[in-house]
Amino acid sequence: MGRADGDGHTQFACSLMDFDSMLDPFSHPLNIDYLLRKKKSIRKDLLSHRQAEEKRIAILGGSTTSEVKDMLEIFLLNSGIKPEFYESAYNHYYEDAIFHNDELDKFKPDLIYIHTSAVNISDFPRFEDSADAIDSLLTSQIEKFKTIWDRIETGHSCPVIQNNFEQPYCRGLGNYDGYALHGRSRFISELNIRFGEEARLRANLHLNDINYLSAWVGLQRWYDKTQWYSYKYAMSISAIPFLADSVVSIINAIFGKTKKCLVLDLDNTLWGGVIGDDGLEGIQIGNETAQSEAYTEFQKYVKTLKSRGVILAACSKNDEESARQGFSHPDSILSVDDFSVFKANWSPKHQNILSISKSLNIGMDSLVFVDDNPAERDIVRNNEPQVTVPEMGNSVADYIGILDRSGLFEVISLSTEDARRSAFYSDNQTRESFRTRFESYDSYLRSLEMKADINKITPLYLDRVTQLTNKTNQFNVTTRRYTVLEMEKVARDDGCLTLYGRLHDKFGDNGLVSVMAGTIRGEVLDIDLWLMSCRVLKRGMELAMFDQFVLLAQEKRVKVIYGYYYPTSKNKIVSQLFSEIGFDQVSGSEGKNTVWKLDISLGWINKNSVIEVN
Repeated sequence: MGRADGDGHTQFACSLMDFDSMLDPFSHPLNIDYLLRKKKSIRKDLLSHRQAEEKRIAILGGSTTSEVKDMLEIFLLNSGIKPEFYESAYNHYYEDAIFHNDELDKFKPDLIYIHTSAVNISDFPRFEDSADAIDSLLTSQIEKFKTIWDRIETGHSCPVIQNNFEQPYCRGLGNYDGYALHGRSRFISELNIRFGEEARLRANLHLNDINYLSAWVGLQRWYDKTQWYSYKYAMSISAIPFLADSVVSIINAIFGKTKKCLVLDLDNTLWGGVIGDDGLEGIQIGNETAQSEAYTEFQKYVKTLKSRGVILAACSKNDEESARQGFSHPDSILSVDDFSVFKANWSPKHQNILSISKSLNIGMDSLVFVDDNPAERDIVRNNEPQVTVPEMGNSVADYIGILDRSGLFEVISLSTEDARRSAFYSDNQTRESFRTRFESYDSYLRSLEMKADINKITPLYLDRVTQLTNKTNQFNVTTRRYTVLEMEKVARDDGCLTLYGRLHDKFGDNGLVSVMAGTIRGEVLDIDLWLMSCRVLKRGMELAMFDQFVLLAQEKRVKVIYGYYYPTSKNKIVSQLFSEIGFDQVSGSEGKNTVWKLDISLGWINKNSVIEVN
């Protein structure tokens, strides 16, 4: 019994018209019944209407995974990822990970998902066990998984998503089970703590928190013993879409597909009432009523998103002075300064959202728009379909749950750069205002007094460098993605050249904004990676980076550098980058993959003239 097990569901045909007439089945709250009944037609529609990036995903299952795989596929397709799957035989997760497996090796997974659960805990405490024996039992369980993770790291060097454990179906000791030394509930809780500790130490290990997920779904709904006895599904069929949604949120974060900016309406979204009509005293915020308290909690949640790196933008049909006044309320959690862009006028909101995108220099597909008004939501969806517009329901009390469960802003790591992201973009608005004072752009760049820290990649910056490689789409010549382990290997390799670049100016620190990597072949250097954050485009940082890259190449006795441009829907901005620097095109044509050559054997004249390099 394994990958071929049935799911016990009857499938129904679904016309394209039927699918299009539905609200997005992937929006929250999830339409579970529709997803399960129509999964085949949803898959067909997504395959025919979505451009997708191909990824190879291995599922190593501790229980039957066929329905899990099917549901993962449609959630991935909806995210713009076309998966090819390797699926282990039933309960062969350990063998596939530990022992040599030609099929898995040839598959070369981009990611491995280990679908285990409480049914895969091989030993629980017995009543006669001592405290030391129980601790040894815990250690034995965690060591088994550590061995799996170690082998995957050495054998495949790809990200791993690992379920932790849900609480047991029944409690042999009742409420005492949660804290009794021999309780299964306590044992599982301790295992989950140790899993978390391991995940914090392993850059490529990401936990899918089914302990939380099963509690959110409800254990009564999570478990279906009939499905377990009949088909060996560790959870009910109706719980699998929730699981797939959670796993795909993590996959999106790993591959840089999460959103960057939350665009917020103001009236009846961040406070109750209309500031222009009701005045500052009349809007609902604070703790005086149930409704005002709900708006306060929502503002707190938004503030939390901002504090860990989500960019905030305001988009309101309002007089700007009135709109800004709303944040002067003594109970307001948010302030005007929390917003990197503030649009309050009477223009259509989809036009303001386009302006926000251009102002931040990020793609429309990086934006999430939240508005209490269903008509405004519908207008934005129809005019700017790349913008994600969640259905927010009819009550502010539901806003947090809808956004939180959506996984749109899923995070797999946090850095000081993330915490300062809003400040980076706010500083950019100041720079843009400052630019209007200058007659020439070159004079403006010189006035910024820019200084760059450009050096070889070190362990200190591995997480940020990897994050940048997986999130940067516009200034990215090869669009190659790296895991932390892969980047660490490249940084240590004497046959590779790597650079990171940080940029400072008189308005503030832009953070780590550029990465380059190349492979040396004798007297030839191939540029494997060259990218830069969109927030520092057109400031000459690419020239400063390349000058330093050439300097390193010359130290390695390189005479020829090859550059490669692989076009995507987003990176047209760098289609002529190599030509502008001085490379000669040796193959390819417009709109196709191109190869470029630069001879540095006779020396190199630096291109950067506006940035001081440390």
